[in-house]
Amino acid sequence: MTPCPAVRPSYPPSEVKAGVSGDPPSGCGSKFTRDSFFLMADGKGNPDFPKDLVVKCVNPDCEFSGDKQLPILGVDEPIYRRLPAFIIATVDKFASLPWVGRTGALFGHVERYDQNGFYGPADPKLGKALGAPLSPPDLIIQDELHLISGPLGTIAGLYETVVDELASRATNGKKIRPKIVASTATVRRAESQIRALFERPATAIFPPPGPNIEDSFFAITEAPPGTPARLYIGVAAQGRSLKVIMLRTALALMSAAQTLYRENGGRPNRLNPLDPYMTLVGYFNSLRELGGSRRIFEDEVISRLERYSKRHRLDPVDDLFSDRKFRYEIQELTSRVSTNDVANAKRLLGKQFYEDEAVDVALATNMISVGLDIVRLGTMFVNGQPKTTAEYIQATSRVGRDVEKPGLVITLFNIHKPRDRSHYERFPTFHRSFYRSVEATSVTPFSPRALDRALAATLVGLCRQGFAFMTPSASAAEIENRRSELEAAAQRFAKRAVEHRQIRQSEAVKLYDYVLNRCKELLDDWLTIQQNFAQTGTRLISCIAFGK
Repeated sequence: MTPCPAVRPSYPPSEVKAGVSGDPPSGCGSKFTRDSFFLMADGKGNPDFPKDLVVKCVNPDCEFSGDKQLPILGVDEPIYRRLPAFIIATVDKFASLPWVGRTGALFGHVERYDQNGFYGPADPKLGKALGAPLSPPDLIIQDELHLISGPLGTIAGLYETVVDELASRATNGKKIRPKIVASTATVRRAESQIRALFERPATAIFPPPGPNIEDSFFAITEAPPGTPARLYIGVAAQGRSLKVIMLRTALALMSAAQTLYRENGGRPNRLNPLDPYMTLVGYFNSLRELGGSRRIFEDEVISRLERYSKRHRLDPVDDLFSDRKFRYEIQELTSRVSTNDVANAKRLLGKQFYEDEAVDVALATNMISVGLDIVRLGTMFVNGQPKTTAEYIQATSRVGRDVEKPGLVITLFNIHKPRDRSHYERFPTFHRSFYRSVEATSVTPFSPRALDRALAATLVGLCRQGFAFMTPSASAAEIENRRSELEAAAQRFAKRAVEHRQIRQSEAVKLYDYVLNRCKELLDDWLTIQQNFAQTGTRLISCIAFGK
């Protein structure tokens, strides 16, 4: 969120006639600056010991300026205390469950409150009694489900055991679990993946399949003459390296785009239809390939483009190409670039080409596969066939997102690699139905190696957040007195292991006993550590952030 999202209200016709402003709703749009953020405590500025990070608009005419702040929380401490109704997070935040006692407040495990928010067992001396716990989250939305697979999905599946248990409540003897909505454009065997991740044996597909594949009521399929489709082109050359192919392709695309851009009015025409095709996006399968190719762009492409108009076809004679000069440095969207630089690159990519900071070339790895929703981009080259079809579909869908400006995707193949050659030889057939080739994902949260990695953390997380007497930092030693009560957490993991996939009864019994015994061994180790600490007079506490 970069500009201020405040919306000026519209008024009904009766109030408009009475003289009240009748302007339609519009966003404030003011950009946030350093003057938009304030460190506060108890309603006053307190940069040394703050409790809240307050965000205000710098526009004095905005509703959220002066004494009124935007209803936005962006720091962990106030989020655990204020408990907003809508939270956006990534799955890596699951790792804080065993370490931060206050995370349980997000699931309604609070007992007290005051003007600063709510407090649970982790803050026993703050606030006054609430009377009853708050309701847990009743809706969880998992975006980009296909990414929660492999090693990440395997570990996330174990943490989902904790999340699901904390977000569930018993009502009239029945366990009420949160509803889960998972979205993705590229998935295969979604039922098994969802069962392994969320322990939900039944999956409902939306929109549901109907009698007409081209009209599901919620969406219709339009043929290319009605709605321009994304165009895929495959390029390969015998006896030429992939870098040479990339160089020739980039020169032709950028020079020809310059010719058409100039013919349609150039920069003075702010509605130039060639604008989406003036920024070239390059996708690479590895940082090593991207690094070498960036040097080619900086040395070869920039210098050759300045005199590329000299190239002509002999027959028929034409002027397809024009000289072009780079107006801005090459942008990079990779993991080796800082977060601030990535955010700045995305901002620049959104600029129209007539603007001063418009981008000529952006090079990226699989970082752009998700989260890059820049409508104006129209041209991309893919340097070698990506390892998975899902990745190929996700990456190439970053261009041509405007229905009026179809995307152009050029896939460059190394003809000397068998896999690239195979894709090149069946290029039209593959692209007419490439969703059929999406690979099935693998999620194995209760495999031995996954348990080695994450069972201890998730078991401690469930014990700490699921039992109020274990939540405070100083309560880690309570296992010496209440070891038997924590057996319920071990049994929950064992039951989850049996339900996470469809297996035979005999195998289910073995898996249940295996997971249950491993959980009990971890609890015994915890108890042994506490007993050893007690003998030396050392206090066992839970490590937690924020100094508590």
